[in-house]
Amino acid sequence: MRNGWKFAIGLMALLGTPGLTNAERIKDLASVQGVRVNQLAGYGLVVGLDGSGDQTTQTPFTVQSIINMLGQLGVNLPPSSLQLKNVAAVMVTSSLPAFARPGQTIDVTVSSLGNAKSLRGGTLVMTPLKGADGQVYAISQGSVLVGGVGAASGGSSAQVNHLSVGRIPAGATVERAVETPLGQGDFINLELNQGDFTTADRVVQAINRRFGHDTASAADARQVRVRAPRDINQRVSFLAQVENLPVQPGSGAAKVILNARTGSIVMNQSVEVDNCAVAHGNLSVTISVDNQVSQPNALAGGETTTTQNAQIEIKEQKGELVVVAASPSLGEVVKALNAIGASPQDLLAILQAMKAAGALRAELEII
Repeated sequence: MRNGWKFAIGLMALLGTPGLTNAERIKDLASVQGVRVNQLAGYGLVVGLDGSGDQTTQTPFTVQSIINMLGQLGVNLPPSSLQLKNVAAVMVTSSLPAFARPGQTIDVTVSSLGNAKSLRGGTLVMTPLKGADGQVYAISQGSVLVGGVGAASGGSSAQVNHLSVGRIPAGATVERAVETPLGQGDFINLELNQGDFTTADRVVQAINRRFGHDTASAADARQVRVRAPRDINQRVSFLAQVENLPVQPGSGAAKVILNARTGSIVMNQSVEVDNCAVAHGNLSVTISVDNQVSQPNALAGGETTTTQNAQIEIKEQKGELVVVAASPSLGEVVKALNAIGASPQDLLAILQAMKAAGALRAELEII
């Protein structure tokens, strides 16, 4: 029983310690300079489709690719004789991770280039994947896995998910390695995911507390220079300890993101609102048309005609003046904005007006 109380008291003390509740590892805040992925891309063909491939009359590059591939296999055919529906031209993309070695496998994504209806059930023919320098770094081949299904008959069709993009797990074999140096000389550089002077300073302090004074120094708000052992084994062990050090990141600048296309509004925890008054009214216009048929008597000799009676009604809802109190926390800001009773589209205009009036302490970014 005493042990249980000791554990509970110790846990409460740990949770109450400043700087530990929201601490993150350095590996979540920064990356080692030079340790990065490299993008690969290639052009290939997917064969074996069930009549859902490219229409060769509208995609001449598919026909040309088939002729080139068959020519390399010793088969020569005139272009006019190719009317295939089970072949699709695709773009194959992948990412070569850091420290990848020849013989390892990576996942690839296969995307249709032409007008193929579906890649389901197809097989990607051997496709070289090249980097930005034009060198081949991997070779891809395998069965395409599509996470959707579709059917069509008699002019009706049904489709679930996307059918023109598929994936091949472990579908490419690395053929060339990319050298990834772990620093130069006695130093390595840590690059923060987001430039922030506070976070950079706290990373330096955490490393120096663990490994001694002058081990780390900040070059700027994004880069931290760290003195590391020259021996590669010791350097790897050193980096493993550094990347697991807990650091309390600095709070970012107050920012509100507005998506004018969808009406989405996202704000971070640093947003504050000063005292202000907001009034917002809605204007609605309703147009209704009443179609009436005018039919003459049987002996009148006239023609049946239709007439339209349009009614236009304009309504303006009265916008009450709502007082928005000063809010130092994100929760209070949300409550204040909800008290206005406006829709997300209306809040886009309200937030811009509050920013212009100096009542919104945040940076507005419209995407």
